[in-house]
Amino acid sequence: MVLNNVALMGNDSPVNIRIAGDKIAAVSGESGSDGEQLQLNFTNAFVFPGLVNSHDHLDFNLFPALGKSTYQNYTEWGKHIHETYKDEIAGVLKVPVLLREQWGIVKNLLCGVTTVVNHGNKIQNHNTLINVHERYNFLHSVRFEKKWKMKLNKPFTRKLPVVVHIGEGKDFDAHWEIDQLINWNLFRRTLIGVHAVAMTEEQAKNFRAIVWCPQSNFFLLNTTAPINRLKKETTIVFGTDSTLTSNWNIWNHIRFAREIRMLNDEELYRSLNANAADVWQTGCNEIKPGAVADLVVGKIKDEKGGLNVFFATNPEDILLVVHRGHIRLFDESLYGQLAHTDLSGYGKIYVHGVCKYIQGDVPGLIKKIKQYYPGVRFPIAID
Repeated sequence: MVLNNVALMGNDSPVNIRIAGDKIAAVSGESGSDGEQLQLNFTNAFVFPGLVNSHDHLDFNLFPALGKSTYQNYTEWGKHIHETYKDEIAGVLKVPVLLREQWGIVKNLLCGVTTVVNHGNKIQNHNTLINVHERYNFLHSVRFEKKWKMKLNKPFTRKLPVVVHIGEGKDFDAHWEIDQLINWNLFRRTLIGVHAVAMTEEQAKNFRAIVWCPQSNFFLLNTTAPINRLKKETTIVFGTDSTLTSNWNIWNHIRFAREIRMLNDEELYRSLNANAADVWQTGCNEIKPGAVADLVVGKIKDEKGGLNVFFATNPEDILLVVHRGHIRLFDESLYGQLAHTDLSGYGKIYVHGVCKYIQGDVPGLIKKIKQYYPGVRFPIAID
C-alpha cells in the first residue's frame, strides 16, 4: 500500500509513504510503482503518527460526565456521584463489560488514536482495532486501592512500571498521598503518575512520567497539574480519562491544553507521540522506514502551516487511520480508490454528518448496547 501526496508535520513538501506488512518500507518523493496492489492518492492532506492516549478507562466511556460542582479531590467526587447518580451509573453498568470496552476502543479510533493505555483490569476483548497497552503494574490509587502498600512492594513483581492515580486534588490530603506513595516505594519501582494536580517539582523527581489530563482535572477540580514546572523534572504524556469526567473527542482536550499554555506546541505534540512511545516502550512514534505503520491522514484546514494544521483537526477531518499496516478507518471520499479491495468487513458511520467506514460492525455494536441501555447517547450516527 502506498499513501501518495501527503505532507509530513514540519515539512511542506508532500511525500509518498510505502507500507509493507506492518512496517513503513519507504518515505520519499517518488510515487509507488505500477505493481503496488493499492495506491491511495490524497489532495491537501497531511500525515502524522497515530496518537497515543496515555490514560483512559475503556469500559467507562458510555457514561455522561457526572458531577455538578468543584471538588477538593477525587474521593469527594466519587462519594458525590455514587450518592447522586445511582440510576445513571446502574444504567451503564447493565451493559456487559465486553461491549463497553469495545465502544471505548472505537471512541479512540475515531479520533486517530492508535495506542491507548487502559487503566484498570485487563480487557476481555483481544481482537482490537488499535493497540491497548496494558504492560504495566496496576494500582488504582492510594485511597481506593486495598492493600496498596503490599501490591506496590510485592516481591517478584514483573519489572514493569507501576501506574497509579496520584495527587488528584487540590487539598493537603492530595499532596500528602504523593509523599505516602514515594515513601512506601521500598523497592524503588518505576512510577508513572496520573493527574498529579497536587504534585510539586521535588515530588516529580520520583516519577518516570506524569500523565496530564487537563480537561478531566478542570471538570473535577477547576485546576490542573502545574505541568509547566513538573516538566523540568519528569516526562509529560497526554491522556483524556473516560467520559465520566471529560469529552469523548481527544482533539478538544488537545486544544484546551494548548490554550492554557503550560506546554509549548512542540512539547504538547510530543506528549501524544514521541514522549508516550518512549515511556510506554511502544515504538510507534515516527514516520520513517522500518517504523511500525501506525499512521493517520487528515485534511489540511489551517493554512498557517506547521503544527497549526495538527491542532485544527477534528474526527470528521480524519481521512485514513492505518494501524499495524491495516486500514482501520477511512473517509467516504476514498471509497472509489478502495473499490477493488474487500470492504465487507467495514461498517458505515457518520461523524458530525461526515461519512466514514470503520472496520468491524460498529452499527451492530451500538444496537447491542442500546438493548441493555436504551438511553445511551453516542457521538456518532448510523443508518
